[in-house]
Amino acid sequence: MAADGQETSLGLLERARAGDPDALETLIARYLPRLQRWAHGRLPAWARDLAETQDLVQETLFQAFKRIDRFEVRGEGALQAYLRQALLNRIRSEIRRVGRRPPATELDSQAEDLAPSPLERAIGGEAVDRYEEALARLRQEEREAIVGRIELGLTHEELAEALDKPTANAARMAVERALIRLAKEMRQISRQGE
Repeated sequence: MAADGQETSLGLLERARAGDPDALETLIARYLPRLQRWAHGRLPAWARDLAETQDLVQETLFQAFKRIDRFEVRGEGALQAYLRQALLNRIRSEIRRVGRRPPATELDSQAEDLAPSPLERAIGGEAVDRYEEALARLRQEEREAIVGRIELGLTHEELAEALDKPTANAARMAVERALIRLAKEMRQISRQGE
């Protein structure tokens, strides 16, 4: 059990692998909103036709949990990282699929670059793993603040609206506090790995 009384994702995963449909349903309910928030805006408008981002998230989650017996458990944050990677692969696949057709309209200048993210370039692969694990240890609001600001590039104004904060400054302070906690968690993970 987690500190908040909820069963951990690893516990639910073990039960789901053993065939418990309630555990699988709980995992889906836990990860679907997280992945929808994370994926929001990652599928460029020009790549959308019949497949909206929300549909891609649901389909990816369904496919990932169909193959969950092959998932290698490496810690509490590993499942979220696995699901995010599966979703990112699915988004990239959708972009490539749409790209094989002649464009019907002009390309969107806001299209996502498929090269490594600024985060991946800045801190490298091992640090991204530590980042994902540390991010999973944070409270939901802290994760949302960090993902919204760092990964999705939301302005403080946009973040205030997304996080239901009264002002942009309140959102900025929430991000700063969350980043401090994230840094502490990453240091702790680094020490544990030594």
